[in-house]
Amino acid sequence: MMNLYSGTTDPFSHRCRIVLYEKGMDFQVVDVDLFNKPEDIAAINPYNRVPVLVDRDLILYESNIINEYIDERFPHPQLMPPDPIMRAKARQILHTLENELFSHIEALEKNQKAAADKARGHVRDQLMQLVPLFAKQKYMLGDEFSMLDVAVAPLLWRLEHYGIELPKTAAPLMKYAERIFTRQGFIDALTPSERAMRR
Repeated sequence: MMNLYSGTTDPFSHRCRIVLYEKGMDFQVVDVDLFNKPEDIAAINPYNRVPVLVDRDLILYESNIINEYIDERFPHPQLMPPDPIMRAKARQILHTLENELFSHIEALEKNQKAAADKARGHVRDQLMQLVPLFAKQKYMLGDEFSMLDVAVAPLLWRLEHYGIELPKTAAPLMKYAERIFTRQGFIDALTPSERAMRR
């Protein structure tokens, strides 16, 4: 059985939980206290971070790598596009999401005023660039839920928690977020701590 070492409030762990629940697989989530990590996390991940997936002899870390492995090993429902060109484009967008949005998570989590304010502004501006996309389509890649939606969902869930306010013109993005939040896989993946992040 797969074990996912997962932070109960960690957005990167949240991504992996979403994929596991979307796939409806047999797995175990091992909750990790991010402020008091057990020593075995450093033993299985040289960066001493979660998420970490342990599947028999295989140990993987970094959420996008874990999620692609799960998607390839358990192809139904498929979350990465089957076409090589679309898959490459999806990976490119995932890379952009990491650099433009998720690289600011640490500053938002630490909440030191100057750095957090700068991060909030940057994330807000980047999210606003996505708004026109959802005036035309249901999900990031069109009509089908994909790994890109999985990647951005934990951030959208935490907007209020991070103190990021979007203007009214972000309505298409917020409708998109609600579509994701009503998916059973997303609901099942939430920890009690994550549920408490939104009123």
